Amino acid sequence: MAVLDAGAITQATAGNREARTAWGLTAPALLLMVLILLVPVVVAGVLSFTNYSLGNASFDWVGAENYERLFTRSTYEKMFIATFTYVVTVVPISVGLGLGAALLLHSLGRIGDIYKTIYFLPVMATLLAMAIAWEFMLHPTIGMVNRTLAMACGTWLEVVPFVANGCAGGFPLWLGDRDYAIWVVCFIGIWQGFGFNMVLYLAGLTAVHRELYHAAEMDGAKSAWERFRLVTWPALGPTTVFVVTISCIRAFQVFDTVEAFWPQGGGPNKSAYVMMFAIFEKGVQQNLIGMGSAITMLFLAFVMSLTLIQRWLVERKVHYG
Repeated sequence: MAVLDAGAITQATAGNREARTAWGLTAPALLLMVLILLVPVVVAGVLSFTNYSLGNASFDWVGAENYERLFTRSTYEKMFIATFTYVVTVVPISVGLGLGAALLLHSLGRIGDIYKTIYFLPVMATLLAMAIAWEFMLHPTIGMVNRTLAMACGTWLEVVPFVANGCAGGFPLWLGDRDYAIWVVCFIGIWQGFGFNMVLYLAGLTAVHRELYHAAEMDGAKSAWERFRLVTWPALGPTTVFVVTISCIRAFQVFDTVEAFWPQGGGPNKSAYVMMFAIFEKGVQQNLIGMGSAITMLFLAFVMSLTLIQRWLVERKVHYG
């Protein structure tokens, strides 16, 4: 009995030693996570209920006044419209194009490596530099876009009404027209993001076993669509969850393009006044830390809610093999 008790004590001591070692090894990472992630969120949450500005010795508690302004003023209504327009447009199109490009390149073999590099170039390039390049291309008089459309006058005049209207009355000021500004930002977001999604889907396609396609063919799945529907798409479920989640977060974080095109206003009539630019404008340019913190907390709430709902809806149908 004494031998058993000694053995149990020795085992418990070894377990306690392992637990202390584990906590000692993870403590630096936990401390950094608290200091870098949790503390700033708590501080921003507290400041969102104040009128604090950098440089002021004191501040007043204003309660929910900052949040009330967010839901009552027309400026912030435009912010919500621009942000959700961008997210709803960019996410599904960039995910769909990424999946389509991945399927196409996966079937090409080695020759597809060239196209992989081409499609992934916008991801590697600095988005601010690319935004400046797009600003020149979208210039109303010397830009390549309008000059290319002008060359189509006469050729597509009867085919594409948009070109016909442009030939008759002049092509739009892409960056100066409130009806086109947010769509230009959406287009650049899709162009810049679908290559990243393509790479993720290519990685997911390498994990799909060829035996599954052979089994599907034996069961009667002869066409490419049937093989995609019955084998490829279900097997890409985990990848799709990750791609959609990352795409949503990246879409909510759009800032560089808007700041490069309209550094002082968020687009004509604030038509591209997205949330990240609003945080920058209020918190940095105007030094309204309280209002900037309120927008930040709302931004975090949107991203977290969307991510949790999305994962709950999608993962119910995902099988992790």
